[in-house]
Amino acid sequence: MAEGKKIILTIGRQTGSGGREIARRISSELNLPYYDRELLTRAAKESGLSETLLEGHDEKPTNSFLYSLVMDSYPYGYASAFNGMPIDHKVFLAQFDAIKKIAAEGSCVMVGRCADYALEEDPALLSVFIYGEMEDKVKRLQERYQVSEAKAQEMILKTDKKRSSYYNYYTNKKWGDSRSYCLCLNSSAFGIDGCVELIRRAIAIRTGEQF
Repeated sequence: MAEGKKIILTIGRQTGSGGREIARRISSELNLPYYDRELLTRAAKESGLSETLLEGHDEKPTNSFLYSLVMDSYPYGYASAFNGMPIDHKVFLAQFDAIKKIAAEGSCVMVGRCADYALEEDPALLSVFIYGEMEDKVKRLQERYQVSEAKAQEMILKTDKKRSSYYNYYTNKKWGDSRSYCLCLNSSAFGIDGCVELIRRAIAIRTGEQF
């Protein structure tokens, strides 16, 4: 796959849906570079911002006035837009620019961070959203973090609220809406293995390759 037709797989996910595990499986099985928190490392290195700073603003909504300023300035070039802007500008623009550069380098898997929006004009894009039933998501978080059912549910609601606000604000689409993605999969219905297989098939259809 790495030497075949280019494919950029972006995966949005509800907390506890198994989206990250699915993305890692696809990356491993098809030998594709994987970017999740790795994207923050790349953005920090190229922008000169600290990775800790980027993590602190990761997938969190920002001030609308600041966002309008950064998007107005972006078309004039990354460097000119970056100089002298408030920190919220810098964090968003650093990630946005890193996503563009990574996609230009070849096939890969990216998780979250509005990557599907940043790359919506790329013909190689296959955007996927993973969701699931609350009962299954709670159970997955309880097992992973050793927390109570109530705590797991709280984690899901709070994290997804932030992700939804971030995505809806920065894009012209709606987080989790089937119209915002090429493919939406219910991990409660298909399981992790089933979702991986369905995405592999979708990639095969898009690229015309079998693997």
